[in-house]
Formats: sequence, C-alpha cells, structure tokens
Amino acid sequence: MSVRRLLAASLVAGCLSASPSDAAQTAAPAISATPSMTYKTVNVRGLNIFYREAGPANAPVILLLHGFPSSSRMFDTLMPLLADRYHLVAPDYPGFGNSEAPPPEKFAYTFDAIADIVGAFTEALHFGRYALYVQNYGGPVGYRVAVAHPKRVSALVVQNAIAHEEGLGRLNAVRKGFWADRAANEAKYRAGLASVETARLRHISGSPHPERYNPDLWKDEAAFLARPGEADIQSDLFYDFRNNLAAFPAWQSWLRERHPPTLVVWGRYDPVFDAAEVAAIKRDVPKAEVHMLDAGHFALDESASEVAKLMRGFLGRLPPSAIKPAGSRI
Repeated sequence: MSVRRLLAASLVAGCLSASPSDAAQTAAPAISATPSMTYKTVNVRGLNIFYREAGPANAPVILLLHGFPSSSRMFDTLMPLLADRYHLVAPDYPGFGNSEAPPPEKFAYTFDAIADIVGAFTEALHFGRYALYVQNYGGPVGYRVAVAHPKRVSALVVQNAIAHEEGLGRLNAVRKGFWADRAANEAKYRAGLASVETARLRHISGSPHPERYNPDLWKDEAAFLARPGEADIQSDLFYDFRNNLAAFPAWQSWLRERHPPTLVVWGRYDPVFDAAEVAAIKRDVPKAEVHMLDAGHFALDESASEVAKLMRGFLGRLPPSAIKPAGSRI
C-alpha cells in the first residue's frame, strides 16, 4: 500500500454504571510538572474518566474537547497560558488517552454515547456554565452537548471542527466509501492507524513550519493506537462519524438560534477539513470572530501562544453576564 493511500486512510479517520453520588467522587490529584496543572479521574456512568485541570477554581470555566487521535494532552501547551484567568478542564473521552477503554461489546463507541459521557462529566464536576473549545472529534461531541444543554454554553471556540457539509472537504469521497462498504475498506483504515509515518504526516502535512512539531506527538499517538483493542474502538467511532452529517442541521439551528459568542481559529493548511467551514459558521453566526492561522489541522502544535492570545482577547471582550465564573454551578 502506498504512503499516499495510508495517509488518506489516516486523515479520513482524523476527520473524522455509577450512581449519581458515585459520579461526584474524584481521585486525589497527581502532582504536575506544569505550574497550576493537575491530573484527576472521576467516575462517570461507571467509567473512569481522566481529565487535566488548571486555573482558579472560582474562575470562568473553559471546557476543552480534543480531537482524533489525541487526548487532553493536546491542550498541555494552551492551558498554562490561560490558567491565570480561567478554570480550564480537558477530559479524555472513553477509549482515549488515560480514560477507561472498555471493549466495544461493553461500550458503544458512538458520538452520541461519548457526548452523553461528556455531558455527565460536566455535571459530576458541577459545571453549570462553560465556554466550549472544540477541535476535530471535539466538534461532534461538543455540539451534541450544546444542543442538549443550550443554556450552559457561554461561548464557543472552534478550531478545525465542522458542523456543515462544506467543511468535509476533499476527503469526503474516501469517507463515504468507508461508510458505504466498511468491510472492503477496514484493512486500509487500520493500516493508517498502525503507521508511525502516517501519524507524522497527520500532523505536519501542509504546515509551513514542520520544524515546530515535537516528534513525540506522533510517536506517542502511534503507541496509543497500537494498544490492544484500540483499532476496534477507533474503527467503530469513525464508522459512526457518518451519523454526524444527519445531526448537522440540529447543530446549525443551535448556532442560528442561540448565536453564542463565537471565536474561530482555523489552521489554514488543514488537510482534513476544508476552510469553507469558516464561511458556513459566519453564515449561522454573523458576528463570529474569525482568525486564519498559519498552521495545520493541529494548530496548537505550532500556534498555541497565538491561540491563547486570541482567546484571551475574545473572552475578555465579552460582557460579564456572558461568561460566568465557575461558582455558577449545578
């Protein structure tokens, strides 16, 4: 199989029971090498969900939702840059990072199920109001949470995540081929997951600054994807991505009806999603603030400082009533 076909398979993928009283019990935080960062676990619907946390407990909350095939680790560089003013929380989804990864026969790896866990996660931490940061898979997870709890989202930060068919881009035919005949395309998809070179290209492809990327990023991702059972999990979730297209109208309605304060920070060299998504967001939220970054799909890998500066300015300009402190809880 050619490197081009392996990359296509991987890039397509990139587009792609506890009681309520138990859920509020968290493990003791680990000591962090990053100032103000802690690492914790909370039981949510019987699953141990890992999360990173930084910033004052009584500050406005920013919920950071990661993409494929990363984890909350993708926010390691961003969180310390905003932790003086905001309470940042980044969970790992079931099957990702350091969260529990039950086999598919015990947990349905769908975006509906993951969004349900993330919604319950915010309730376990008693967050009644938060700004949402969504990237890649964080889009379908975050938009589902927003539609289910529209009054809880104080602001929206979109970084290379889609809610419109325009954003599917040039790889859409490959995606639809997988969805139409999973059995015929499964081996190709799994080959992309297993390739370290494909993991590298997933990050640096199209970027004008490949020297800014830490090789640990793709080496760690490849090791994560090589875990026993991980290919089954990711294949199921990618196959379920087709159901996001049917959910797009509901997410667009939420954007049009709620008009959440919105910041778009888009890596212009993204090989996974198309920049046409940006215009589609502006159509639904005309006052959305947009910045095109000289970065790829994983913009934080090379532009974390720029994103932090833009977020600080955007959130700082919102009226106090728009983004409330963490004390506004459920």
